Amino acid sequence: MNPDPRRLTALRDFAASRLADPDADPQPASADASFRSYWRVYSGERSVVVMDAPPGREDLGPWLDVARRLRAAGLNAPEVFATDLAQGFVLMSDLGTRTYLPELRESTVDALYGDALHALLRMQSQVDTDGLPEYDHPRLLAELELLPSWFLGRHLAIAPGCAGWDTIEQAFSVLLDAALAQPGAFVHRDYHSRNLLLVPGHNPGIVDFQDAVRGPATYDLVSLLRDCYIAWPRERVVAWAEGHRLALRAAGLVDADAPTWKRWFDLMGVQRHVKVLGIFCRLWYRDGKAAYLGDLPRVLRYTLDVADEYAELRAFADFLRRAVGDRDIRVPRA
Repeated sequence: MNPDPRRLTALRDFAASRLADPDADPQPASADASFRSYWRVYSGERSVVVMDAPPGREDLGPWLDVARRLRAAGLNAPEVFATDLAQGFVLMSDLGTRTYLPELRESTVDALYGDALHALLRMQSQVDTDGLPEYDHPRLLAELELLPSWFLGRHLAIAPGCAGWDTIEQAFSVLLDAALAQPGAFVHRDYHSRNLLLVPGHNPGIVDFQDAVRGPATYDLVSLLRDCYIAWPRERVVAWAEGHRLALRAAGLVDADAPTWKRWFDLMGVQRHVKVLGIFCRLWYRDGKAAYLGDLPRVLRYTLDVADEYAELRAFADFLRRAVGDRDIRVPRA
């Protein structure tokens, strides 16, 4: 992180005044795919975090609203101690540094995912969704359209042509119909291993929730189980997904049978991964963040593997294979 020195001074003054500690010295904690950054501040025995959300680039309103909703439902989102909306600063509790991703391995995954799935059930059953944006047709379609714009056009220099566009549009129609057929629930939208923190006693800590909406019941489930940053054997993923269906059914939130749920889950995953192929490319070509290109092969593999299972998506999978050809999609175009 290389902040404007004036902004770093303002952040330091904010932390020092709210903590009543003139020696408070923010240190870089993390940054994400947006313009937000996070700074850890030690004051005596206490550790807190300051979020820097530059006004004009980031709106703190949704983050604060969703944080209140999650905490009201008993979930471990950061507790807010102080805000400066004019400057774009939030002082909050520190959930630690142990994100799920480096902690996940064969010996830990069942326990960690068990906690994450329990928290997801609580999110879907107890978090208030009144007033949240709807994950509706226009929003879902706009996400899908990131694929032709950024992955095909900008990254691969592919112009689909009339037949290609017909294939793309037919696939998008299938994905949208499946998403909109599902019961609605709270949707975090990025519920995965980099946004979950291992917090003993209150696991998981949940962050990066500001884009929450009310939408398809399988969305966060597929974000977790078909994570863009780590993959698990298909049989285990299907079993975890089915277990969550049974938990939702017991809670009276879903009455879909197992085949319907699996279809929803699979096609929701294709929708999400199609979107992510576009987003990861945009993060490089627009925002100069190259690291995400390294995850493109995994995301493409998810997309193709699932699309191959459904007759109505096989032409789309074949189109993507031809578009990629023998390219190493981790390598950016000049």
